[in-house]
Amino acid sequence: MSSNQLTLAPAPPSEAAERVRLEVREFLAQELAAGTFTTHVDTWLSGVDPEFSRKLGAHGWLGMTWPKEYGGHERTAQERYAVTEELLAAGAPVAAHWIADRQSGPNLLRYGTEAQRKEILPRIAAGECYFVIGMSEPDSGSDLASIRTRGVRNADGDFVVNGAKIWTSNAHHSHYGIVLVRTGPPGEGPRGKHQGLTQLLVDLSLPGISVNPIRILDGGHHFNEVVFTDVVVPGDMLLGTEGAGWHQVTAELAFERSGPERFLSTWPLLAEFGRRAAATGDPAQLAVLGRLSSRALALRQLSLRIAAALDRGELPDIPAALVKDMGTTFEQDVVDEVRRVVDVPASLDSPDPLGRALAEAQLHAPGYTLRGGTNEILKGIVARGLGLR
Repeated sequence: MSSNQLTLAPAPPSEAAERVRLEVREFLAQELAAGTFTTHVDTWLSGVDPEFSRKLGAHGWLGMTWPKEYGGHERTAQERYAVTEELLAAGAPVAAHWIADRQSGPNLLRYGTEAQRKEILPRIAAGECYFVIGMSEPDSGSDLASIRTRGVRNADGDFVVNGAKIWTSNAHHSHYGIVLVRTGPPGEGPRGKHQGLTQLLVDLSLPGISVNPIRILDGGHHFNEVVFTDVVVPGDMLLGTEGAGWHQVTAELAFERSGPERFLSTWPLLAEFGRRAAATGDPAQLAVLGRLSSRALALRQLSLRIAAALDRGELPDIPAALVKDMGTTFEQDVVDEVRRVVDVPASLDSPDPLGRALAEAQLHAPGYTLRGGTNEILKGIVARGLGLR
């Protein structure tokens, strides 16, 4: 791989994307005025509201880029980007459908059977079917190739799955998981451990599956441990090619790592801080606002260019890893920088919206650089991709 693969073509906004952006803003203003939701930090993981997801589905804002025959709307990645950006900026409750719409659906389109697509994709596009990611494990973390969850074929050709997955966001609300399991032995050499891995489409209501909550600092619950004990997954729920799981996961992670949620989780805090800084005119606050705003704009351009690359059918996995690394570092810096220059106590019960947003962002901060691959792992991926290790 050469450094040329880090070059991403510009992605100027399209008229269609700007039109749908205005439509979403009007919808969100109406919903906020009606009191159907209130703005919060990090809602793409913690803001579960199935009714809100169904409303987005009814507006055609889920499955936007998918073929119409599967319930999609055949719109561009840039139009979808505009929708997701507006939802995140508003701190809207989008966690129920987020994983399914962002990566599970595209994964099914790329690797699923016709029966899997027709059964599941229209339900995702309607905002009525939710997914979890079954990659990380208690002793594997971001080193996915070392997973120990196994899927062993039985006499009927089904897979008997045993093991555990961790950090599975919203498994207690979801219908399916795309679970990475070892179905064959690893090969020889440094890349040998990438062999023998397989993705299975697992119905989370199957017998033998237990979901155990992992609570975050504010007492909230979206992370889980999911344990599989002799779970029989039908053979026709194999996703893609048996043994090609590593290649498929690598492609899937490009969808997961490059989106605006990687730098907009704390946007409600930054927006509230921006209003405060403008009102006070405090030089220290304005300087922080300038630094953070310029970084946000640069990250947005990079993320938009990756969305455009996906539109062209490219696989920008290395740039996506870089955006995730820089984006989640930015999210943590937003918390630290704002806390440093405002004299507002951070409290979930604060009457000051800036104090509430700061408390939410602080309590969620440990997860920003953890989910989707730690920054240390991402730097290793980039270095390997560039031939530096």
